[in-house]
Amino acid sequence: MAGKRLQDRVCIVTGAASGIGRAIALRFAAEGARVVILDPRSDPIEGGASTAGLIREAGGRVSALEVDVSSWEQVDQAITDTVGECGALHVMVNNAAIYTGTDLLATSGDDWDRVMAVNLRGVFNGCKRAVQQMLTQEPIAEARGRIVNISSQHGMIACPGDIAYGVSKAGTVYITRQIAADYAARGIVCNAVAPGKILTGRTDAIDDASLHYARSRTPMAGDPLARLGKPEDVANAALFLASDECSYVNGANLMVDGGWTAA
Repeated sequence: MAGKRLQDRVCIVTGAASGIGRAIALRFAAEGARVVILDPRSDPIEGGASTAGLIREAGGRVSALEVDVSSWEQVDQAITDTVGECGALHVMVNNAAIYTGTDLLATSGDDWDRVMAVNLRGVFNGCKRAVQQMLTQEPIAEARGRIVNISSQHGMIACPGDIAYGVSKAGTVYITRQIAADYAARGIVCNAVAPGKILTGRTDAIDDASLHYARSRTPMAGDPLARLGKPEDVANAALFLASDECSYVNGANLMVDGGWTAA
């Protein structure tokens, strides 16, 4: 239908089998996008039907590729195949991420390398390959292409008990700004979304102490709203940054944290 915000745009979303990436893929598809999911798994961590299955059931267009974003060869091939099939790459969402849940002394070198490979090298791979492709395309609404990186409030403030994750997200904020500064004049729009505490459907995996801490730190978790974030909150922010409405925002790190970092 005409008027949808991503009508006929080709959008890749990494890590879209579950959680925030899943919500972004579903939201983009609902807005008319041709969604390509890059994820090493298809079954959602939180259970239920696959993301691709839900999009197809709703009448959307989607394909899913088994890709490890830490591998340049796999990301390169996935984008080459996507462009070969769809003709272009309009939006790249780098969302895939992992964590260890360990502080400095408990984090092994292997733990550190594993997180950096997915969370930071994965963003590098996705950004680099997307920019390579987008620079070959003619502009649409003043942009040759749009990149949306999913960072975190913990790229801006300390991440208690997970140093590798926090450092990787700080790096995501930096690479977003660098790409925006280097390629804005050539029609590349690159922004990030920084989620706060988002409940992704696995509340059983969150201990009461962590929930209490998050609620105490998040202004919007108090009365009368009394809630933490939902994946859809992040998806809506990503949609804006991926759309033509984002016409003069570049290099931003949009906080979606219920006011946590403002308090």
